[in-house]
Amino acid sequence: MLDCSPAELEARLRLHNLPDIGPQRFCRLLEVFTSASAALSAPATAWRAIGMPHSSIEARHSDKVRDQTVQALRWAEHPGNHLLLHDMPQYPALLKETAGAPPLLFVQGDPSILETPQIAVVGSRRASPASLDTAQSFAHSLAQGGFTITSGLALGVDAAAHQGALAAQGLTIAVVGTGLQQVYPARHRGLLREIIEQGGAVVSELALNSAPHASHFPRRNRIISGLSLGVLVVEASPSSGSLITARLAAEQGREVYAIPGSIHSPGARGCHQLIRNGATLIETVGDILESLQGWQRIGASVPDDAQATLNFAPIAAVTTEPEHVLLELLKERSLEIDQLVDQSDLPLSEVLSLLTDFEINGNVSRQGGLWLYRKA
Repeated sequence: MLDCSPAELEARLRLHNLPDIGPQRFCRLLEVFTSASAALSAPATAWRAIGMPHSSIEARHSDKVRDQTVQALRWAEHPGNHLLLHDMPQYPALLKETAGAPPLLFVQGDPSILETPQIAVVGSRRASPASLDTAQSFAHSLAQGGFTITSGLALGVDAAAHQGALAAQGLTIAVVGTGLQQVYPARHRGLLREIIEQGGAVVSELALNSAPHASHFPRRNRIISGLSLGVLVVEASPSSGSLITARLAAEQGREVYAIPGSIHSPGARGCHQLIRNGATLIETVGDILESLQGWQRIGASVPDDAQATLNFAPIAAVTTEPEHVLLELLKERSLEIDQLVDQSDLPLSEVLSLLTDFEINGNVSRQGGLWLYRKA
């Protein structure tokens, strides 16, 4: 049973605001000390004994962490602003069952729609006009069919998907890679406001004032896929972040859909790669509805026999073992992202995805533009 006392909520927020505390370390602290309040009261030696990093231990009682916590508590007092802890009944069930689920979500709008059946629609920020029309059309039809459309508020396909759902008077959820007091891109302030006014929601796991950063967006993508029954990729190059969302969806047991395009279009190659690796080729909305016949439409519960069984080749094998090339490089010395790409011979999208996984698992951290290895 969750202790919903103001003191425990404040303690959870303080843990959440500590540097180098990802979901696994957060849950480990609650497991060992039984509550966030007890964890913060425990001596530094107890934290070191369970492998917590020095940076987290030192920051526990810092003014910065206290100020961020007060800011979040004041934000949550305003109508329409909500804090969802991972052991609250209101926390979305589908997301909760995924590995590395965020221990805390900031939600602006109606948090109850996080439990509605969702289809994620994602794709290129620089999509062709035809693909933007396709994204908007599919989102419009799916919203009319009772699905909530989930996407990332980015330029291109994401914005078209949100707009299609809104045009159908449907619900849409924007999962963002910034704090909720930072709108990115800034031109989407009006779109964000319309999403909330029409009964939708904006979601982030990041502290309220978190600015956009490349490492935040793969973390956002795992929430997009984790909330959804399936992910539709409309247009994507082989290096698109949408392929990270698709990979995460397959790992989470979600359906993965891709719309094919011309063999002469670079923007179609990512979708073709997904289809070769087992994603469902989509030509009509009916193709999606047919694939979801086994899913329950209410309550966000998933029958065992409906789990996705894609023979999906991920962009990068997810591992937290120290033998991985990125971790071996960082064990030698701290490196910038460009140096990691050059020395590992991996594409930027793979490096960003892996670093996100490693950061969540507590293997690495980022300080002043450098990625650092964190000794377990």
